[in-house]
Amino acid sequence: MPPQTPERTATPRRYLMCRPTHFTVDYAINPWMDPAQPTDTALALRQWERLHRTYRRLGHTVELIDPVPGLPDMVYAANGATVLDGRALVATFRYPERAAESDAYQAWFRERGYREVRRAGHVNEGEGDHLVVGRRVLAGTGFRTSRAAHAEAGELFGVPVVSLTLVDPRFYHLDTALAVLADDHVMYYPEAFDADSRALLRRLYPDAILADRADAEVFGLNAVSDGRRVLLPETAKNLAGRLVEHGYQPIPVDVSELLKGGGGAKCCTLELRPS
Repeated sequence: MPPQTPERTATPRRYLMCRPTHFTVDYAINPWMDPAQPTDTALALRQWERLHRTYRRLGHTVELIDPVPGLPDMVYAANGATVLDGRALVATFRYPERAAESDAYQAWFRERGYREVRRAGHVNEGEGDHLVVGRRVLAGTGFRTSRAAHAEAGELFGVPVVSLTLVDPRFYHLDTALAVLADDHVMYYPEAFDADSRALLRRLYPDAILADRADAEVFGLNAVSDGRRVLLPETAKNLAGRLVEHGYQPIPVDVSELLKGGGGAKCCTLELRPS
């Protein structure tokens, strides 16, 4: 337990989500997807609706983008863009199965008059691999987003971008291996990163919460924090206890049906950061 539990402050957030109206798993582009395993779209919708209601109950604003038939992964809105200071860097997906999502997200931001809307020139899977921590962006590479995309993000947003290399295909996006808790605090699963990235994270965040394998494998790090309240899978019990020790309030959520597509609460949630 930390010597003195810090006082945490919740900040109202603005999120973008997409209903899983067309959710199914009929292709496999990550280790969690198995088209032979049945999916229950109605159950996915109920779980998503509970997540949506929880955000609103906590005082957050949730905007919605219309789901597009034939794009079952569009529910994972975090992959659609990275948004900072009213600028949106729209995703360019690695796999053709998701490519058309970029058009939908780009149109959504342009229709709402965002300060700048740019389609990524390199493979870039949005907040899946670009996590904003204060005035710094932690950027993942190794399986989806290219390293060249990190420089592009830094140029658009005008903030330092720190590259981290993922090495375990089960944690194919940064937001499956690391969660932002506050402007200066994170939690992560060390074994998901190469040695250089682990050393860098230790230096940048010496008081980070470290997740164990069991909690990482139930997507405990695919979590959403408003600075005090942290939404994470109800199965990540050890991690929930660690969060309490560090002054946070864990809020368990069940998005187990959506995990069949390789996404949890954070994957379903894109933060919209105004200018």
